Amino acid sequence: MSKKRVFITGITGMVGSHLADFLVEKTDWEIFGLCRWRSPLDNLQHLISMINKQERIRLIYGDLRDTDSINNAVKEIKPDYIFHLAAQSYPQTSFTAPLDTYETNIQGTSRVLEAARTYRPDAIIHVCSSSEVFGRVPKEKLPIQEECTFHPASPYAISKVGTDLVGRYYAEAYNMCVMTTRMFTHTGPRRGDVFAESTFAKQIAMIEAGMIPPVIKVGNLASLRTFADVRDAIKAYYMLVTINPVPGSYYNIGGNHTCTVKEMLDYLLSLSPMKDKIKIETDQARLRPIDADLQIPDTTKFHNHTGWVPETSFETTMTDLLNYWRDQVKMKKTFLTR
Repeated sequence: MSKKRVFITGITGMVGSHLADFLVEKTDWEIFGLCRWRSPLDNLQHLISMINKQERIRLIYGDLRDTDSINNAVKEIKPDYIFHLAAQSYPQTSFTAPLDTYETNIQGTSRVLEAARTYRPDAIIHVCSSSEVFGRVPKEKLPIQEECTFHPASPYAISKVGTDLVGRYYAEAYNMCVMTTRMFTHTGPRRGDVFAESTFAKQIAMIEAGMIPPVIKVGNLASLRTFADVRDAIKAYYMLVTINPVPGSYYNIGGNHTCTVKEMLDYLLSLSPMKDKIKIETDQARLRPIDADLQIPDTTKFHNHTGWVPETSFETTMTDLLNYWRDQVKMKKTFLTR
């Protein structure tokens, strides 16, 4: 019996690279990752030898904005599973590049699903939407359930509404097994430095190394978030496609530790020997025009379907994130101060 084949768009990102790690360890699947020719491979460094030998992992070059490359990838791979994780994923950037965000996230999703419909209609497909689709949620609707009204608060969030709806459309119109997740805040090692908790951890590591003055630049610290660990997130994604997948289903997934961004920063600072010397300074460039400031999920539906529960503590996640950036700093890299 031939081994299962899985196609991961966004394999070079935080989530995609952790998913590849999980599948290498827990399955015998053949793994194919979509990769732009210019994509940094930092998150896959530990897998490069396997990739070079084409030992269970292969990179397929393509771009969500190029229809032919997506068609060719799906046609060549003929995947049993597709994890569509690739996106322009930074909300702040979407305010200055909304059209790029819409093109990548909405039309890119449509290209992936159309290629699957043409060349692999039996694939089990995960479309990664976002909790940002809910946007501005009134307190009386917390915790957020799947049927909560969409009220996106950024072009990124609007693009993820499109992603969400495109996924369900393909499931319903073409009888494809497409499932959609709205993942709430998730983080850990390899998190991009444009996201709040990761830029805080990076700045702390740089301060400890004497690379920058002892001042952390911040945006909105009052926003409330529920944090999950990326390693719990990818387990959820695996369970999504392997435990009684339901075509057209959609789920909220998230952690169980809720706190303000300030409380998260305070915990990161508590881990540093420099904590008493570090000052906090608001950077106007880090503030969004509007913010999705109440992001607390109700994950009952997904738990009831799969049994998934988050296992990694908030403290472990933040410690691992800070240590990741300390390791990056030790490599004597030069970083943008963002």
